[in-house]
Amino acid sequence: MKTGVILLNFGEPESPTMEAVVPFLERIFRTNMALEGTLSPEAKEARIRELAEGRAPGLIEEYEMIGGSPLNAQAVAQADALEAELGRRGHDVDCVVAYQFADPLIASVVAEAREDGVEQLVGLPVYPLAGRSTTDAALADLRRAVETLGWNVRIAEAGGWHAHPHFTAMWVDEVRKTIAAGGVSLDDPRVALVFSVHGTPMKYIEEGSPYVEHAEKACASIAEALGVATYHIGYQNHTNRPVAWTQPDVEKVIEEIDADHVVVVPIAFMHEQSETLAELDHELREEAEARGLGFHRVAVPHDDPRLAALLADLVEPLITGEADFAEMVK
Repeated sequence: MKTGVILLNFGEPESPTMEAVVPFLERIFRTNMALEGTLSPEAKEARIRELAEGRAPGLIEEYEMIGGSPLNAQAVAQADALEAELGRRGHDVDCVVAYQFADPLIASVVAEAREDGVEQLVGLPVYPLAGRSTTDAALADLRRAVETLGWNVRIAEAGGWHAHPHFTAMWVDEVRKTIAAGGVSLDDPRVALVFSVHGTPMKYIEEGSPYVEHAEKACASIAEALGVATYHIGYQNHTNRPVAWTQPDVEKVIEEIDADHVVVVPIAFMHEQSETLAELDHELREEAEARGLGFHRVAVPHDDPRLAALLADLVEPLITGEADFAEMVK
């Protein structure tokens, strides 16, 4: 039975232009329009356009600052690594990438899988922390694409995987590399470990999303493995609309921290992207250094061989039948 694994991802525009960035942002804001309350279809589209055009210049500046986003290329490399790992385990599968907000979009990749004769489909979001607008929304897009095609296909989904031991081990090793390169020690009370987590609207948490709980557990596991009893958690929030977001902001953490050095761990990300390369490496670094803090940002382990093994651990039971597929029949 031919199996297709679609690695679902955020995606980022390949070119820092209004023509590329505005549609990208419109898709993001459309996914989260429930935050705006009840609007007519016309008002909703107008608000989406307003938000996208307001945010686009700043995001374009970030992309230009970092020389373009490497996210998409890293995502493709992860799909290739997963396919190779599953091949080593004796499974002949096709692993491809689809993005929620950039090309190739999920709907087009699902259509290609149908044309290629895929008989069972695995949706695998590459988000370790399952969030409402990331993991949940990506899988919903996948199901919607299948249903729209009227495709009778066996389909399975994998969710968040922050508790997998490889996840903790990868980050622990990256932290150790960073402090060794920076000549600092987490045994020094003047060196603070700071976890930077992608923020989410509090509305989603209040509606039952376990995102914050999972983030806190992931941070605790990594800190424990490092032998660190005291650490800090801050959120990278995008406050371009008047809604409450997860707290505290990571900027507030840096502003108030009592330390000489900060070691910043972006645990919500499995790719380097604008949120790490611009928001952390430039904006947060500037704030830290303005306070006289040494700033040490831990690299995302996007190409660690253990990531492919971790993802294969999630997919393999679905391929072998140890976990159930659901029938999608329309």
